Amino acid sequence: MTLKSVVTLLDVLQFANSHTAIVVPELGISVTYDSLRRQVLTMADALASAGVRRGDAVAIALPNGLPAIVSFLAASIAGTAAPLNPAYPYEEFLFFLGDTNARIMLCPPVGAEFARSAAADRKIPVMSVGMTDQGDVHLVDAPTGATAPVPAADDIALVLHTSGSTGRPKRVPLRHFNLAVSSANIANTYALSEEDVSLCIMPLFHIHGLIGSTMATLLSGGTVVVPTKFNALSFWRTVREHRVTWYSGVPTMHQLLLARAHHKPAEAATLRFIRSCSAPLSSELIQKIEDLFGVPFVEAYGMTEAAHQMTSNPLPPRHRKAGSVGVGTGLRISIMDKDGNHLGTNQRGEVAIQGANVFRGYENNPEANARAFANGWFRTGDEGFLDEDCYLHLTGRIKDIIIRGGENIAPHEVDEVLLKHPAVAAVVTFGCLHPVLGEEVAAAVVLHEPGSITEAQLIKHSREYLADYKCPTKIYFVNSIPTTATGKIRRRVVASALTDDQRA
Repeated sequence: MTLKSVVTLLDVLQFANSHTAIVVPELGISVTYDSLRRQVLTMADALASAGVRRGDAVAIALPNGLPAIVSFLAASIAGTAAPLNPAYPYEEFLFFLGDTNARIMLCPPVGAEFARSAAADRKIPVMSVGMTDQGDVHLVDAPTGATAPVPAADDIALVLHTSGSTGRPKRVPLRHFNLAVSSANIANTYALSEEDVSLCIMPLFHIHGLIGSTMATLLSGGTVVVPTKFNALSFWRTVREHRVTWYSGVPTMHQLLLARAHHKPAEAATLRFIRSCSAPLSSELIQKIEDLFGVPFVEAYGMTEAAHQMTSNPLPPRHRKAGSVGVGTGLRISIMDKDGNHLGTNQRGEVAIQGANVFRGYENNPEANARAFANGWFRTGDEGFLDEDCYLHLTGRIKDIIIRGGENIAPHEVDEVLLKHPAVAAVVTFGCLHPVLGEEVAAAVVLHEPGSITEAQLIKHSREYLADYKCPTKIYFVNSIPTTATGKIRRRVVASALTDDQRA
């Protein structure tokens, strides 16, 4: 079988038999591709026997692990997988179960009280997902009698929601071929093979963990090591014991690992590269990680609507550009102005994409689709530019751009400057209201050591690198900067919290 013949998630599991597919390190469980296929098809048949049909959403509230992977694949075959964050409160479960019109809810055998309660109130049947000590995942008291149909490339395999940072979360339906193509694009980008071992530290209710860490590895015939949660204390032991060759994470994870390492860990000897996605990382930190861990660090750019990856910095011997998210990986990229015109080299505008991994539109949301699509191009909402080598540089979210006295300011540019100061551990820049200028530049800053620098000193530091109109006029010193479950910073949420506190 060739990568070109992979058109559904079921095809992804056909590349190996006796080779190890999944490892659960805490439990000492390993399953082969043959076993994984059998478990997935058995559960898909059980879901079909429970009444799930193509297009029916199967809600999944499971922690990272083998049950989450088997349930995701089985649900995508029998119906449509709808994984949810198991840590959601009751109100979130109630909303998402209703919004997806879920047919069935899958939960662990114990716990998940909020998920179960919301499902009961929605009158949605709950089925428990069990696992034996040998790693055999199954539905508890599973019904029998039906066989799940073989999925088609155009069937919707997965439905996820956008973060909702611009309002009500939007449903993103992803078809089997979207996910298969994206998995192949990632495998090709990093030359993944059956020799590779991925450490999945991203949540499996998010496109990064599902496709970037897991499905791309399975498509290449490699092995996925999936702990139940990211643990910086046991991280390097897991890398050594399972001979991990790569892992993908978000900046907060990379920063935690960097903070705990004072010299190159001997356990890093098996690594081939480290990947980062979902949020930007400063070029200084990237260099520190590469120097300490001794392997290439590549930044990628992805989003749910593109079934994850859109661009990536390439591995050596190709050039990696600091401050860039790399080149397009299996899709077309353009920069557009607000009227939908394509812009030239080094001109800032909105990043737009076309490709087989890109979804066709939000479900039941014609207004959002009218704004998001222009002449067959999907407008990402991100601002950036393509340089002379076609490397993409992101400058911020369109909605986050600060407009001060008519001048556009990219918050990420100010972030980078403030992070250059050795006292600064983390920063998020945002706009706050100004009676004359419209907006003024402000920043929330976390220091390595509280009290080690003053607001005036940091503002003076910024003036060494930035034009006056870009420099922050107000700095808030905070203990931490909140992020989403997938590592993204919501600038508007931070801005609202800090400015509301100040007004109060």
